[in-house]
Amino acid sequence: MATKKDKVDVVTVGVGWTGGIIAAELTKAGFNVVGLERGEDRSTEDFQMIHDEYRYDIRHGLMQDASRETISFRNNPDELALPMRQLGSFLPGSGVGGAGVHWNGQTWRFLPYDFQIKSMTDEKYGQKLGDEYTYQDWGITYDELEPYFYKFEQTAGISGEENPKGAPRKNGYPTPPMKSTPILNLFKEATKNMGLNPFQMPSANLSENYENPDGQTIAQCQYCGFCERFGCEYGAKSSPNVTVIPTAKKTGKFELRTHSEVVEVIQEGGKATGVRYVDVYSGEEFIQPADVVVLTSYVLNNTRLLLQSNIGQPYNHKTGEGVIGKNYCYQILPGAAGFFEEKKFNTFMGAGSLGASVDDYNGDNFDHSDLDFIHGGSISITQTGRRPIGSNVTPSGTPSWGPEFKKATLKYHNRTLNVGSQGASIPHRNNYMDLDPTYTDFYGNPLLRLTYDFTEQDRKLHKHISGVCKDIMSEMGADIIEEASMDEHYDIVPYQTTHNTGGVIMGGDSETSAVNNYLQMWDSESLFVVGASAFAHNGGYNPTGTVGALAYRAADGIQKYLKQGGGALVKSKSKSSLT
Repeated sequence: MATKKDKVDVVTVGVGWTGGIIAAELTKAGFNVVGLERGEDRSTEDFQMIHDEYRYDIRHGLMQDASRETISFRNNPDELALPMRQLGSFLPGSGVGGAGVHWNGQTWRFLPYDFQIKSMTDEKYGQKLGDEYTYQDWGITYDELEPYFYKFEQTAGISGEENPKGAPRKNGYPTPPMKSTPILNLFKEATKNMGLNPFQMPSANLSENYENPDGQTIAQCQYCGFCERFGCEYGAKSSPNVTVIPTAKKTGKFELRTHSEVVEVIQEGGKATGVRYVDVYSGEEFIQPADVVVLTSYVLNNTRLLLQSNIGQPYNHKTGEGVIGKNYCYQILPGAAGFFEEKKFNTFMGAGSLGASVDDYNGDNFDHSDLDFIHGGSISITQTGRRPIGSNVTPSGTPSWGPEFKKATLKYHNRTLNVGSQGASIPHRNNYMDLDPTYTDFYGNPLLRLTYDFTEQDRKLHKHISGVCKDIMSEMGADIIEEASMDEHYDIVPYQTTHNTGGVIMGGDSETSAVNNYLQMWDSESLFVVGASAFAHNGGYNPTGTVGALAYRAADGIQKYLKQGGGALVKSKSKSSLT
């Protein structure tokens, strides 16, 4: 029988960026918050010996354990889904800080076009895609979200410079851009020659020491090249562990419980009243009552927990009805690799967000009138630190082993550059999540089943943007250029990005969305679901900046809800709000 804990104001399920933001903002406002995290606690001190490529890059030392927690996958609804036995295409984090520990730190604002993609596209171009594409407006505008973007950037101390084609800003970045390098300068010069508008990538690897508004100090980046898949031993990569979690702890109103796996959201009378969780070591069950429950876990886990708890109507791909699991989106990766015979570059140096970008082909920044796809993607060159085990890029036709492979690897390790794009992902009715009818997890609960494949929209966007990347690489002077290709079907391996989105999407009404623009569930007024699970589609950027902005807005909504002692949802097809 489960042990019942004392009731608190708020309980969060997961303690990464979103859980940390909710905890910091609510405890500063005087509320008591319990944060439940299934993994272990971690701090900067735990990363002192982290420059172990094999342990953390290859063996995914900071990621979820697929032997205990995984998904099943298939390309289409007619296939049998099979469990993912090891992490591949994406790498969800585990432990305090979540993926915010091992991220690169590339911190963007989605474009105004993203939040009103359906209405803006239809107004300018008419119906460009078929009814099988389920893209929609988000129920919020960029202008409404702009202050929250800046609040996240202030908390994280983001380093950057003005993006000529980006979302308009009312304030500059809290810290200056990172250093430029010969690699980035080559890209900037080439894109300027092509009439494009390059700028330094916005970065959570800070260009200088910084104290944020909550009094937390973030150190200056050392450019060691161990960001992605690693924690930062200098405390120079802004993460929940050096920002929002310490802020919550110092209030004295935040209790962190690690090794606590939430298996159910408890709902009574249309309201979430708490959660049931398991101590992963002892197996003992607990009930944590709360006035407000906030799901702040990874995209896939947020969706699964709602389905497992029978909250909200599951999405049905045949009828289009239901919302939980709907609009799963990923990203596509157009690009071009360049091999240089004479030029050498210090590619072993870098940082997770050390890069230069152009946004001339992102969103609707270019005319789509004669194109048979919508949206686009940011185009960047990054210098993240090329490591010897994971980076063995050679021209096509090189043998995959033996003397010729070794010779080409040694030759091109520091003579290869990549210009790449994060292409937007537009939702399709056959790309979704539900519960697997066959496979279960360690606790006997159904696995989340992911059904996903590339679409014609994906292929057309990929081809167009890859052509642009090839032209940029040519202008940079590469001797051999290889344009990125796209497989016939999406595969769960190898790694691509961790930028999964959707499943608990936001919008202006309960028929087409799961949460309102405070990320409050239409079907459970005391339940908020915070994270990239709210994205109605995936844009041409890394999602974390937009996730952070939405988390700060959700924190405002939770405070309003708690202070008003109620707050029925206004179920309107105009902008949703709390009353």
